[in-house]
Amino acid sequence: MVIIKSKKEIEIMAEGGKILAKIMKELEKRTKPGITTKELDRLAESLILKSGGKCSFKGYKDSDGYSAIPFPACLCTSINEEIVHVAPSDRILKKGDIISLDIGMKYKGFHTDMAITLLATQPGNVEKIDPGVLRLIRVTKKALKRGIKKAKAGNTFGDIGNTIQRYVEDQGFNVVRDLCGHGIGKELHQEPQILNYGKRKTGPEIKEGMVFCLEPVVTVGDWHIKRTKNDFGYETTDSSLSAHFEHTIAVTKNGCKVLTDLENLL
Repeated sequence: MVIIKSKKEIEIMAEGGKILAKIMKELEKRTKPGITTKELDRLAESLILKSGGKCSFKGYKDSDGYSAIPFPACLCTSINEEIVHVAPSDRILKKGDIISLDIGMKYKGFHTDMAITLLATQPGNVEKIDPGVLRLIRVTKKALKRGIKKAKAGNTFGDIGNTIQRYVEDQGFNVVRDLCGHGIGKELHQEPQILNYGKRKTGPEIKEGMVFCLEPVVTVGDWHIKRTKNDFGYETTDSSLSAHFEHTIAVTKNGCKVLTDLENLL
């Protein structure tokens, strides 16, 4: 069952989402070659607790039962061919790596969730990076924006998935089909599951009061995935690069509101 949120509940989630977006901006500033993913996680947890929130991911247990161990961190840090849900470690970020930072926060009883993909480089060195890598990141971010534009009352979730899939494939990339977006609220994961592919006019109808996360995951190569060894995450089966962006979205009578978009760029 899809849970409809009240105006007050959406206001609380918008407050939490704005705080989470500010935290992500701080993480983005620190994501440079030479830093470890564990250092980024410590910063994320510190900022979340300082803001009065709680880490959504820390202690979370996979619903599919793959791992009996709860997730140990606040932040997911997936590098290069890693797709999502990789736990932070002593791994050092190298120049030219791309990293997905995925973070969730529970604030005043409600969760928000967001992710971005960044290129690890020093200022002024972007022109030395493979332009195909930059294009992957750019296309994935734009796919999210296009999906968000379809997130309005009267459309269906199939309209969102179809829009994302068609754009990504037109650009020569693939969308991962075994992972999806999700509803969000008092629980981190709620109905509905939101695919990044599909047919128009299929799936549940989008209604005012729904709050959910859209999160296209895009690969350079094949879209099939596998579990990472001895970890919580997923990676591409062919070791091709992947990128991931996510926002928490609310459907209001005035249209779609992106709760985790600090600069209102969407």
